[in-house]
Amino acid sequence: MGVTEVKEKIYSEIDRKVAEQIDALIKSSGMPIIRDLKTNNPLWIDVRELTQRFVIPIGKIYKFFEYLSKGKIIGTKCPKCGTIYFPPQDDCTKCKLSGLDTVELSGEGELLTYTIITVKPVSFMHYQDYVVGIARLKEGINVLAWVNEDPKNIQVGMKVRVNIAKREPEGYLVYELKKV
Repeated sequence: MGVTEVKEKIYSEIDRKVAEQIDALIKSSGMPIIRDLKTNNPLWIDVRELTQRFVIPIGKIYKFFEYLSKGKIIGTKCPKCGTIYFPPQDDCTKCKLSGLDTVELSGEGELLTYTIITVKPVSFMHYQDYVVGIARLKEGINVLAWVNEDPKNIQVGMKVRVNIAKREPEGYLVYELKKV
């Protein structure tokens, strides 16, 4: 199943549920108005939709995606101050230099923290609950990624490796943390 099919499946199910809720609101009160759970302020539920797709220029860090397709993880390193960045960026935020060097990363590190995601953003609703963690690599940089482990087997301080995987059902490459 490709990205388009996954999106259509997710959003058609969400649209159906939202439409049912709006219909129920209108039937009970005559208007699609709900109360904000935090402020208790009234909110109008509009039937119009706004879909936004992000298109992000990656020309200056395209090497990251080339290496990813080869199963390797890279960052960028400032030749002036030595700061390493992951995900890679082309400008050093410390000394303002542009055109950073590419460095291959070990991918080995230690899990600093993690959380189990049960309430998901709309674009991730088709996934089962998942774990996101932060690992500190040997190079001293932190990596935020999904943790591909049973939550019962995850512990802060465990050794992990950045792994390249194909995320289904979309079929695109991602990096994730895996217990060593």
